[in-house]
Amino acid sequence: MACVALLLAAAAAGCSLTDDAVAIPVPTPSSEEAEVCRALHRELPAAVEGQQRRTADPESDLTAVWGDPAIVLRCGVPRPEKMSDPAAQAVEADGVNWMLERQEDGSPRFTTTYREAYVEVTLPAKYAHDVTPLAAFAGPVKKAVPKSL
Repeated sequence: MACVALLLAAAAAGCSLTDDAVAIPVPTPSSEEAEVCRALHRELPAAVEGQQRRTADPESDLTAVWGDPAIVLRCGVPRPEKMSDPAAQAVEADGVNWMLERQEDGSPRFTTTYREAYVEVTLPAKYAHDVTPLAAFAGPVKKAVPKSL
C-alpha cells in the first residue's frame, strides 16, 4: 500500500521515481508539423536563462524542459482559441511573434504566431512580467519553424 501511495504522490508531483524528469503532455501534431518540431528540437539550446536542460517525461522530440521551476516548450500544439480574439496580447522577441496567455497561477504561456507549427513556451510565475527567456528560442524557431501566411 505504501508503494501505491508513493507512486501516486510522484505522479501528482509530475516526477519520475528514477530521476528528476518533468512530466509534460506530448502534443499530437500532423506528420508535417511533427517534422518541423523535430527540426526545432535539434536546434534548442542547452540552457535558457542560466537554467540547464532537463529530462521530460515521456522523452519526445516535441517537448523540452529547462530548470526548476521548469521552463517548458511544447511544439505542435493546437492553435489556441485565444488567437481569434482581436484583443489578445502579443509580444515580439528577436523577430518571433508570441501570443501571451496568463495561466491561473499568473504564470505566462506564450505561443508562436504566423508559423507552420505552433510552439508553446510556459514560463514559471517568476517570469510573470519578463519575456527575456523567449529570446533563447527566437533563433531556433526562426531557423526550424517556417513562417506561414
